[in-house]
Amino acid sequence: MTGPMLTRRHFGALAGGLATAGLLRRAAFAANPGVVAATFPGAWEDAYRTVLTPMVKAAGFDLTVAPSMAQDQLAKVMASRSHPAYDSLLMSPGQTAVATENDLIQKIDPSKIPNWSQLDPSFQTEWGPTVTVEVNGIAYNPDLVPAPKGYKDLFTNPAYAGKVSWTGFESNTAVMAYTQIAKIFGTGPDDMDAVFKLFKDHPESLSAVVDSTNHQMSMYQQGDIAVFMCSTNNVAHLKSLGLKAEFVHPETGSPAAPVYLHLTKGAADPDGVYAYMNAAISKPAQEALQQPPTEMFPTNMGVDLTPSIAAYITKAQVKTLVYPDWVSINKNRGAWTKSFDAIVAK
Repeated sequence: MTGPMLTRRHFGALAGGLATAGLLRRAAFAANPGVVAATFPGAWEDAYRTVLTPMVKAAGFDLTVAPSMAQDQLAKVMASRSHPAYDSLLMSPGQTAVATENDLIQKIDPSKIPNWSQLDPSFQTEWGPTVTVEVNGIAYNPDLVPAPKGYKDLFTNPAYAGKVSWTGFESNTAVMAYTQIAKIFGTGPDDMDAVFKLFKDHPESLSAVVDSTNHQMSMYQQGDIAVFMCSTNNVAHLKSLGLKAEFVHPETGSPAAPVYLHLTKGAADPDGVYAYMNAAISKPAQEALQQPPTEMFPTNMGVDLTPSIAAYITKAQVKTLVYPDWVSINKNRGAWTKSFDAIVAK
């Protein structure tokens, strides 16, 4: 769930109201004591409530699944540190970098997670387990455009002119693509001047700049665009609707966003959080969570991929994924956003 990212400059404006909201949320959950786990809204929320709640209950803990986007999780915990709204957070690297920088989460004790050894070592972090990986690349309509080899084609091949949609730097999916494009046309992932020049030199690329991947999905369904940057899950969803949609792993590598479970600093029930983490990475849970509509890539080594997931990404391909430097991204993101927005506004 790599949506818009909350930057540090937003915290001050939100802190007052969200501090009260956090206390009220915790008070509301007090009638149902146990672990309060923030989870992305929608399919994630439904799946985690259905699959994990009985597992955590069997371990002796109550679980309240609280839907919240990652940027909202950050704001609410930041606003009420002494009484955090959530015992556990669900985040991608961009938000995790902010959480660690602001001392909102704590390192875990793997000995308290019996299923820890079942995780692929690359998915074991000191801040918590990786529960899945969102793989990003390029979606395209094979009836309207040829399969692109990668990002370079989208700017140099006339077949894509005016048919590609982009989003701003608030989107994690967009940022991951832009860091790759900066390496192709510039000197490295932080060379966004090269990306901005690219858009200036190709004004047709600005014709379908929108605010979110959800907006792009709607445009794609309506036939207004033929190409956009997205995750494998987005393409699977489009196909489930009966649409022609294919996924391309860019030749320079597919940007990826691991999704982590964190233990909030000051959590009311740390042992319950460990039980929750243990359930989330268990083989039964991950086998269930890789089924539609969530189709999450499993990080438990004992789980075989379903044919639908293997069609997009294999376990061998995971080693070739590109993981952006989110500390650097967060440092520059505000300036990049302003520069891009100024180009789009012209």
